[in-house]
Amino acid sequence: MKKLTMKSVNLTQANIDKIAALFPNVITEMQDENGKLKRAIDFDLLRQELSEDLVEGEKERYQLTWPGKKQAILNANTPINKTLRPVKEDSVDWDNTQNLYIEGDNLEVLKLLQESYLNKIKCIYIDPPYNTGKDFLYSDNATEPTDEYLQESGQIDENGNRFYVNTETNGRFHSNWLTDVYGKVKVARNLLSEKGVIFISIDDREVSNLQKVCDEIFGATNFIAKFVWKKRT
Repeated sequence: MKKLTMKSVNLTQANIDKIAALFPNVITEMQDENGKLKRAIDFDLLRQELSEDLVEGEKERYQLTWPGKKQAILNANTPINKTLRPVKEDSVDWDNTQNLYIEGDNLEVLKLLQESYLNKIKCIYIDPPYNTGKDFLYSDNATEPTDEYLQESGQIDENGNRFYVNTETNGRFHSNWLTDVYGKVKVARNLLSEKGVIFISIDDREVSNLQKVCDEIFGATNFIAKFVWKKRT
């Protein structure tokens, strides 16, 4: 026996799905009144698809943009009032070692490293989330009275950062992923020396977007090559 959903069909989303089947290039992402991402139609592009003449609209330009890009740039450029604290009791030969292992929020640690390593790093390797629908990303800071419960239940870390998952149900929005990775790559660029190199692991879901992010931050002429690992075959 089928159970009633007690909810009517979302005809707008159903219509968007029909348009997406015909014109996938007009599907975009936007924020609703609550700041949540949702799929939407680029009506200027749709009008052009349905017109035999050139449709006048916003002036075209080559660019990579998404809801949240300005916030990502602001996040990368905003200074923080934090410092690194050594944990000597967990260290090996602290006074003589030439190695350093740092635990912390990626973006914050990268910002702190700028003080000592600005334009000095020869090689950087990062392995960001692949946007598979199972990746944990940092989100907002939890300041409600339920902090203690959230930490005990594993929903926030010891610094008050709330975890969220970019799940299958929200469509694995590219905007969420771009906002998260853009600021980290932008700050990482500040650490690289003039002849430095950065390696980034990714899979097919976001490789094209990562390429565009790196082209914008490092300059397209500085791209060298992709190494392809056929893991599944």
